[in-house]
Amino acid sequence: MSEQNWTDTGRFDNKAAEWDANAIRAALADAVARAIIAHMPVGKPANALEFGCGTGLVTTRIAPHCLQLTAVDSSREMLRMLGEKIAASAIANVTPLHLDFSRPEEAAGLDRDYDFVYSSMTLHHIPDTASFLRELIGHMSPGGALAIADLDAEDGLFHNDATEKVHHGFDRTELQALLESAGFAGVSFMTAHIIEKKNREGNLKNYPVFLVTAVKPKA
Repeated sequence: MSEQNWTDTGRFDNKAAEWDANAIRAALADAVARAIIAHMPVGKPANALEFGCGTGLVTTRIAPHCLQLTAVDSSREMLRMLGEKIAASAIANVTPLHLDFSRPEEAAGLDRDYDFVYSSMTLHHIPDTASFLRELIGHMSPGGALAIADLDAEDGLFHNDATEKVHHGFDRTELQALLESAGFAGVSFMTAHIIEKKNREGNLKNYPVFLVTAVKPKA
């Protein structure tokens, strides 16, 4: 079992080439993208941000619905895969950016007027959820919309590697309180997808994935 943990970008670099081949992951990305698109603001966001974009499984689906999209990830190999997709499909409105958004010192240089911010299955990799959400809202324009997909609170067996230092999903009530404490309003949850997979103990289980939406108040 690997001694690496969620902070090691090398772990994701090593998985980049095979990332898209996982059928469960592809189905999740499709479902999450559909849910995000259904809950996007009226009119195309002018300056959107995705944190934890990976190889772009969700990115390429959301891009047509945005004027400009910055796709951020901490893994260079994941971003390289995304870059290949951008080139192959001549996608002109996506800018990949290598940056660890969970580190405030790195995030400081980002724009502060994103009118739409979203992610899929990234928040549980960020250690200090409360501090991250406070950082995140500071990069959004007043009235900006947020959409985050992630695991509901789970049994701790979802990830195959027990050494991964991740949150075991989120309790919706507790996450709503963190979002509101950070300054977000209009917090709403829905179930975007249910992952059916064998967990680390070999048992087939259902793991619900929520989509939480919120806004940064205009005043």
